[in-house]
Amino acid sequence: MKILVTGSHGLIGSALIPFLTTGGHEVLRLVRNPNPATNEIPWDPQAGVIDNEQLEGLDAVVHLAGENIASKRWNTAQKKRIRESRVHGTRLLSESIARLNDPPKVLVCASAVGYFGDRGDEELDEQSEPGTGFLADVCRDWEAAADPAREKGIRVVNLRFGVILSSAGGALAKMLLPFKLGLGGVVGSGKQYWSWIALDDVLGAILHVISNDDLNGPVNCVSPNPATNREFTKTLGRVLKRPTVFPLPAFAARLALGEMADELLLPSARVIPKRLQESGYEFQYPELEEALRHAL
Repeated sequence: MKILVTGSHGLIGSALIPFLTTGGHEVLRLVRNPNPATNEIPWDPQAGVIDNEQLEGLDAVVHLAGENIASKRWNTAQKKRIRESRVHGTRLLSESIARLNDPPKVLVCASAVGYFGDRGDEELDEQSEPGTGFLADVCRDWEAAADPAREKGIRVVNLRFGVILSSAGGALAKMLLPFKLGLGGVVGSGKQYWSWIALDDVLGAILHVISNDDLNGPVNCVSPNPATNREFTKTLGRVLKRPTVFPLPAFAARLALGEMADELLLPSARVIPKRLQESGYEFQYPELEEALRHAL
């Protein structure tokens, strides 16, 4: 297949490109560099600029671009960047491919389990209602921004990613130093569910949804075995052979991170990958300890 990827230098994209190319697929990158290299197509999502001609003849588009939600403490300006980088970029891309003479068959758009908000121990699948809060609102608008492609008849899949396990970046990479120093511990009550997924399964799921014509709309991209924060903490400590006796109380998390604590660390989302499982996807790392040992 001929596949276009945005966000190709991020955690997922930088692993997805070699995964696809070694599988024999031709991959083009949509980049913000005004002087693109071979196999790169320039765009400027903030200015609403994209070269439609170079998008003709694609089989699939995988849209992963967006401001890193945990790169800096949130304020009004940063929250605006987080939202606009996802919603405006997705709308520009979906409107552009909807206007093509030879559009791609499928658009795979990143989303996140933040869509569900803080839901305690409620089991959540793709049919569950959205939650409340900043990230839930962003995810809902982010997914809706792909509607122009959907209305054109392009199959659109919104992959709702959980915590991606990789030592190369993301939440796990940020946790490693304190845990290796023996300073790790549960966050808040420790009862909140963290829905996670191994990076290898993210790559496998992306190719699975591209190849499976029956999948469209929201697809939860998480392991079938979500863990509570306490379970996650104890398992990571066991894998690293380090104690996990230094808890981070909720008030301390809020002092350190502000609103991010209530949106990223303290809420509970027990998300199940119902549609992936029903469509026959077989997880390589369905169990947390095995996934962490592989990642580390």
